[in-house]
Amino acid sequence: MISVVIRTKNEEVWIGRCLAAVRAQNYADVEIVIVDNESTDRTLDIVERFDCKLVTISDADFTFGRSLNWGIEQASSEFVAITSGHCIPVDDQWLVALRAAFDSDRIAGSYGRQEPLPDTSSYDKRDLWTTFGTERKVQARDFFFHNANSMIRKSVWHEVPFDDEIAGVEDRDWARQIQARGYQVAYQPTASVFHWHGIHHGRNEERSARVARVIEWIGSREA
Repeated sequence: MISVVIRTKNEEVWIGRCLAAVRAQNYADVEIVIVDNESTDRTLDIVERFDCKLVTISDADFTFGRSLNWGIEQASSEFVAITSGHCIPVDDQWLVALRAAFDSDRIAGSYGRQEPLPDTSSYDKRDLWTTFGTERKVQARDFFFHNANSMIRKSVWHEVPFDDEIAGVEDRDWARQIQARGYQVAYQPTASVFHWHGIHHGRNEERSARVARVIEWIGSREA
């Protein structure tokens, strides 16, 4: 079995396509856990059409890390894939490819490529194409990791859950912490998803500033 944790908030445009692509995966047994943050559109109506576990998290409780922790807690598999409700697996080999990256006991997490859609902004297309290359790599010190398209070992998550206080980039902080324990993360480019808004949200200055502050904080802990 593979468990897939999907975070949602007002994803009616994308969630149906996301869930259909997850259900079409070439994997024998797939469990889906939706973690919804007070959606007010048709997101949950669409989710009901699919066989999913549903976890809800309020705005008062929400952080990116906490929402993942709540979802992973409900996951039944040792291997838990993570994505967002507005990401769509490119093909039916997405889960197979993420899982194949765990070819060593030292690999605690894998993450895959993110590709733009035709109507993705030029800024986000540029960032996705320059960030996510086509060669596989294993990272022992580079803690770049991205939970729009990732998979982790639940047993390692029990050792190091996602930080539920920081305001974003909980994925990189997690990778830094598990690498400090001797684990590695693997980049698996064949495990690809479409990600409409990319990883930097174009020129969203407020989001950029928030992410920069957290990365600086992570760096200060590393020093």
